[in-house]
Amino acid sequence: MAVVFDRPQALLDVPTHFCPGCGHGIVHRLVCEVLDEMGVLGETIGVVPVGCSVMSYNYFGCDVIEAPHGRAPAVATGVKRTNPDKVVFTYQGDGDLAAIGTAETVHSGTRGENIVIIFINNTTYGMTGGQMAPTTLPGQVTQTTPFGRNTDTAGFPIRMCELMSTLSGVALAQRVAIDSVPHIREAKKAIRKAFENQKAKRGLSIVEVLSTCPTNWGLSPEASMKFVQEKMIPYYPLGVYKDKAAEEEAAK
Repeated sequence: MAVVFDRPQALLDVPTHFCPGCGHGIVHRLVCEVLDEMGVLGETIGVVPVGCSVMSYNYFGCDVIEAPHGRAPAVATGVKRTNPDKVVFTYQGDGDLAAIGTAETVHSGTRGENIVIIFINNTTYGMTGGQMAPTTLPGQVTQTTPFGRNTDTAGFPIRMCELMSTLSGVALAQRVAIDSVPHIREAKKAIRKAFENQKAKRGLSIVEVLSTCPTNWGLSPEASMKFVQEKMIPYYPLGVYKDKAAEEEAAK
């Protein structure tokens, strides 16, 4: 019987520690499928910081470096500059990338570091118990906003793709989601485009993935997908915010 669906070589055959309904497993698989298809697994180095991504080295079948909280783009910068022939990516959550790591993320973009950033946006600090994150939606209930995020006192959520798209060193800024099969397919295309940009030395690519956190949202896995569709996507519209390769092609 022909095999039509199998585990990617880049995805290690180990039990998951992620909560039921968590989107990390889906995104892990997409990244690994791309590494397999591009044939770059043996030359890839991942960088993961603190957060739910902290144990990603258990799943990715490539070399993975642990970075301090928020510092993954800085570590990835050092790795890529000293190993320019390697494929280097970070895998980060919103509590990491858009909070303590905002400066590292933005300045990696301003410098045009030739790395890939996979950014998981689930609107919460997942690992530490569900506190308000920079991406928490207005009115969203969290452990530290029991009456909902009040924008008068807590400010507004950060839209990272829109922000990063303004930087000249950014080659790709695209927001995707994993709430449906069509969106998952689009997410994989975006991840592949990001790695292809790195091979072409175009600069930094960031792919923001709208994902789920059923445990901290207090929702079932099914209801969490609806939350992404009905609450997150309207506030964080999907799409390409910057694509340097497409711009160069259009200019020819």
